[in-house]
Amino acid sequence: MIRIVTDSSCDLPDDVLDRHRIAVVPLTIRFGAEEFVDREQLSKDEFWRRLTEGTVLPETAAPSVGRFQEAFRRLSDEGADGVVVICISSKISATHQAAVLAAEEFRGGIPIRVVDSALVSAALGLVAIEAAELAATGVGIDPVEEIAREAAASSNIYATLDTLEFLKRGGRIGGAQAFVGNLLDIKPIISFKDGAVEPAGRVRSRRKALSAVVDHVAGLGVRIRRFGVIHSDPADLPEFLAALRVIRDEEPLIARLGPVVGTHAGPGVAGVVYRLA
Repeated sequence: MIRIVTDSSCDLPDDVLDRHRIAVVPLTIRFGAEEFVDREQLSKDEFWRRLTEGTVLPETAAPSVGRFQEAFRRLSDEGADGVVVICISSKISATHQAAVLAAEEFRGGIPIRVVDSALVSAALGLVAIEAAELAATGVGIDPVEEIAREAAASSNIYATLDTLEFLKRGGRIGGAQAFVGNLLDIKPIISFKDGAVEPAGRVRSRRKALSAVVDHVAGLGVRIRRFGVIHSDPADLPEFLAALRVIRDEEPLIARLGPVVGTHAGPGVAGVVYRLA
């Protein structure tokens, strides 16, 4: 069977990862001189406590080549016939580069393919899930890689942030730089384009921003093939979920942002991820 590897920016809950047998290679989070391995040494709860209560802003670092090779070796030992790695966008992280180098240097006797999702968070997660579901049917590595690339190309994020300050400080602001300098009383809405953050709109209140996200989902309608919600614990999350359920009769994947994405997005995020048919 082909196995799927992704990185910890995927924000998928542990039970979802276990159900689909998706392996995760963690990024590293630094708070000043303190360094933590995501998911292993730093939980989501502890990260958000440090970010909201502390004074030191975190930074993220890509996994080492060795970390990826450890994952490849473990999966090979478990009987994998091949591995497809699906990574956070290469435009915002060196993770993809590390995975490519690890694949080139791996001597474990099984094929390794690396896919740049050009995405992040649970948008990346949805791609990993789709690839894992196909892999579970017993097909070879070529169709699994192909579906991963196809799913990544037709997936996106649409979310509102409380502020662009965290993206700006982390240097991940991309095309949303256009918002900077005109943010007084503005709630930005972002998506991804060509692997980087892209401005998708701006409104004058939080309520209008959430409504804009809901309207975006409604506009996509039956084109949505897979669907999820991303958030960083906003107080209005229940209202947001209720509004989405009115227009979509399904229970979405719900992914709380972890340290990697949370470092650059900050608290108060509410949005959706989706894969179009």
